[in-house]
Amino acid sequence: MTMMEDVEVDQRKQLPNYLLDAAGISIERMPMLNVIFDRMAASCTDSLQPMAGTPCYFSVNGITNDPLGDIIKDYEGNAVAAVLYAEQWDSRVIIMLDRDFVFTMVEAMFGSDGAEPPLDVERTFSNIEIRLVQALFERFAKALQSAFAGTSNVTFRVERVETAMASLAIGRSGNMSICANIMVQALFRGGQMFLIIPHSALNPLRQKLAHVVVSDGRAADPRWREQMESEVHRTEVTLSAVLDEKMVTLGDVVKFQVGQVLELEATPRTLARLESNNQVLFWCQIGQLDGYYAMQVADPVDQKREFVDDILSR
Repeated sequence: MTMMEDVEVDQRKQLPNYLLDAAGISIERMPMLNVIFDRMAASCTDSLQPMAGTPCYFSVNGITNDPLGDIIKDYEGNAVAAVLYAEQWDSRVIIMLDRDFVFTMVEAMFGSDGAEPPLDVERTFSNIEIRLVQALFERFAKALQSAFAGTSNVTFRVERVETAMASLAIGRSGNMSICANIMVQALFRGGQMFLIIPHSALNPLRQKLAHVVVSDGRAADPRWREQMESEVHRTEVTLSAVLDEKMVTLGDVVKFQVGQVLELEATPRTLARLESNNQVLFWCQIGQLDGYYAMQVADPVDQKREFVDDILSR
């Protein structure tokens, strides 16, 4: 094969990529985007739990594919936004919070119980509100960075915070962008966050975003794992020991008398089952120790076998 033929083969291999670049990003062809935005929402929920006096829940409300200008045009004077710089991509993304989002987070952060009606006034954001959202933007940037871990080794730095949407120039207003609408719910109210990523930033990641990676990046957080393990070990459960059961009619029950002895089919060798929340855990031998009834674990329960036996006995 000649050198000219090699060049033609390479060009044919690259042709599908050129066509995809020209067509832009298709959300349906990038299923990993849904996973990334879900991860960011979950990370935002976890990050704000220690800060807020009330639970705040974040969830993805939808993902759209629109020109940048169309996304931000309806929020002039009604939102605050941060421009994040992604050095590894040499690109910028936008996180925009609407007025309801800001007011909800202010009340949640400063200890409101939700008794007062939501604030519904047209005014500029105060200095305290701007400082609060600046702190939130820093956390959201870290959450987005964590969400992209495994797909792209990228860091996001808050470059500036703007209340004038006309100042959010990260490209031409007609440039297509992916916009994730993330809802926050707290104090029986909520608001919207818009995460805007231009196609030019995601195009180099197109092949990685076309395949879903099921592993969750949060599982690699050692502090989260240690806290979860600690809380599980401290969880209290109620155990019940059942030696035997006997089916009787309601008529026999109403005839019970004080001192009456109910005969069971169990023997001293019969294994009692140890249950928690109606779930059989272990088979145990019953005995006495220091004047108390005691249980000694004899055998773990085969859940699959117990399930089959329960079905067959019906």
